[in-house]
Amino acid sequence: MSEETTIVARLNSDGQVVQVLPDGSQQPLEDKTNLAAVRAMTDEEVMARSLADPDAQPSTPEQLSRMRRVPLVKTLRHRLGLTQEGFALRYQIPIGTLRDWEQGRCEPDQPTRAYLRVIASDPEGVERALAKTVAL
Repeated sequence: MSEETTIVARLNSDGQVVQVLPDGSQQPLEDKTNLAAVRAMTDEEVMARSLADPDAQPSTPEQLSRMRRVPLVKTLRHRLGLTQEGFALRYQIPIGTLRDWEQGRCEPDQPTRAYLRVIASDPEGVERALAKTVAL
């Protein structure tokens, strides 16, 4: 890049990328001027700028080894907007088992992981299928 330009951007919870202006206000980053400046940066420039930000330093291998992964079932439940009780009830999973999975005390077995993948791909379809079997 020939001209030094710093753009502070963030990803909002709605998925929109915005530029954070010096006064704290935000504007969509879709502004062609800003996108052109970001796209003009090489990978090396992006990495150098990232490392120069004291608030955005990469985790060390030691820090990474201490981090716990969020169980996929918890991510799925949050994506569906359900409480533990609601998810357990809707998909006929014992609440204690769900809590054990989410807290990392145990992991779902292979058939259960397949069931969770089906829920992730078609949550309403699974709910309808379970409602039909209960009515039988």
